[in-house]
Amino acid sequence: MRVVIALGGNALLRRGEAMTADTQRRNARIAAEAIAPLAAEHEIVITHGNGPQVGLLALQGAAYKPEEAYPLDVLGAETEGMIGYMLEQELGNLLPFEQPLATLLTMVEVDADDSGFQNPTKFVGPVYDQAEADRIRTEKGWAFKQDGEKWRRVVASPVPKRIFEIRPVRWLLEQRTIVICAGGGGIPTMYEKGANRKLVGVEAVIDKDLCSELLARELNADLLIMATDAEAVCLDWGKPSQKAIHRARPDDLTQFSFPAGSMGPKVDAACHFARSGNRTAAIGSLTDIGGLVRGERGTIINSGFAALSWH
Repeated sequence: MRVVIALGGNALLRRGEAMTADTQRRNARIAAEAIAPLAAEHEIVITHGNGPQVGLLALQGAAYKPEEAYPLDVLGAETEGMIGYMLEQELGNLLPFEQPLATLLTMVEVDADDSGFQNPTKFVGPVYDQAEADRIRTEKGWAFKQDGEKWRRVVASPVPKRIFEIRPVRWLLEQRTIVICAGGGGIPTMYEKGANRKLVGVEAVIDKDLCSELLARELNADLLIMATDAEAVCLDWGKPSQKAIHRARPDDLTQFSFPAGSMGPKVDAACHFARSGNRTAAIGSLTDIGGLVRGERGTIINSGFAALSWH
């Protein structure tokens, strides 16, 4: 099968962990150990989140000279290189020497008139208590929203329209290369209005799950996996009544509501992919990737299932 695996930013840098290079490398190694066994039988494309990482870089830049801080598109490119490098190296340490790997910086087009610019929703950076979030909001003019019991910065998250490097990704797959691309939803870009059609960067972070779904469709993938820090899509998350969905049709999931900043985009992306050509999407834990591929673990979504079932 051709499998697109989307690694959540929190799967690579878990909530509450120190945002250090050593921590990220350790988590990259865990991801590589989960993915490497699939390489012998499947074509693999890996995408990843970058919310914690790009937020940290933005914070570091603002601490240097706020008026000279690097824009989010440049920070997105930096995180694609950093995370891709770690994943590529850790996979290379586990796979046969002759297995080719490649990390591809990936530009993605968005619409300047996208409504996402009017309502920032994408979490980036570390978590803060409310008092600290209020202080930074006053100092830097950043927008914040509540994320669980803490607060995090939010930025615009426009819908991805086109992946510019899709042809090189196809070429690499034809050579049996494991490709790491579209990190953090890709580098947000758009064409300036006017006759010259000049491509420029955008101050935004594209949702990784929506971009991964677009990538999977354009690659005609058989399976889209969204690996996160949750074992499955659950109702009443964190409550005594919590229960996990195992198999579902896209239409089954429309009756439920999921958080916009976390599970919601994953469910939306999975349903969109499952509807396109009767394909399969899976949502679950990074450590359960093998079970997700076999359809045994996590939440599996396909239009052909008979009915909703539970774990």
